[in-house]
Amino acid sequence: MTHPLVTPEMIETFQRDGVVLVKGLFADHVDTLRAGVQANMTAPGPYASENRKEGHTGLFFDDYCNWERIPEFREVIQSSPAAEVAADLMQSQTAQMFHDHVLVKEPGTSMATPWHQDGPYYFVDGRQTISFWSPLDPVKEATLRCVAGSHLWEKEVLPTRWVSEEGFFPDEGQYMAIPDPEAEGMRIVEFEMQPGDAVAFNYKTLHGARGNTSNSRRRAFSLRLVGDDARYVERPGRTSPPYPGHGMVPGQRLREDWFPVLFRRGAQD
Repeated sequence: MTHPLVTPEMIETFQRDGVVLVKGLFADHVDTLRAGVQANMTAPGPYASENRKEGHTGLFFDDYCNWERIPEFREVIQSSPAAEVAADLMQSQTAQMFHDHVLVKEPGTSMATPWHQDGPYYFVDGRQTISFWSPLDPVKEATLRCVAGSHLWEKEVLPTRWVSEEGFFPDEGQYMAIPDPEAEGMRIVEFEMQPGDAVAFNYKTLHGARGNTSNSRRRAFSLRLVGDDARYVERPGRTSPPYPGHGMVPGQRLREDWFPVLFRRGAQD
């Protein structure tokens, strides 16, 4: 059985397009997540950035890998239906933690989130991967935008540093150049969303977001999970997140003491 939030049509859409909307995934946890985001911004972690870029206005804060030190995030990750919904959409027997990510665009933030795939930055690969992007404020123009079907492209898109726009790793022909989805007529999927809704997308789905030109904040909480077939892979340099000292070897499942299994099918029956 699947979770009540998930329909067969949603599973088909996620598998085909690499992106689907899950209405109300975190609806019962919005206030808790807002408190967690505030705690995160008050006491940023070692990977926090304000993404200051010359010629741009506003503030674009992001930070990740804080769920173990921010109790609000830990509570939501453990008590929300996200892990079960993830397993359903991935068609996986398990859903395993990878990391959390907070992205806040203050009013009048002109910087867009560049088009990118998450997968090339990570040291994990597989078909069964999923990110949930959930706004904690109503969003329209500043919502997430995903290119349908891009998770099935033969080549991954070159990962870059968001501010400097430099390549994250050396490109020796293993990557494709970042496309311009609008100019190239690609099918871009985006949704007007309420707090607690979530876009679910594959790590290899090309995505980005406009700046926030409204007069209200755009806070978003992201949760990255992996399924049965996800394995550790080597990259040409330091990954993001890096997780120094993890000790894993290529082909290994992510170590469960660092990346706990949040849902195992049958365990809740």
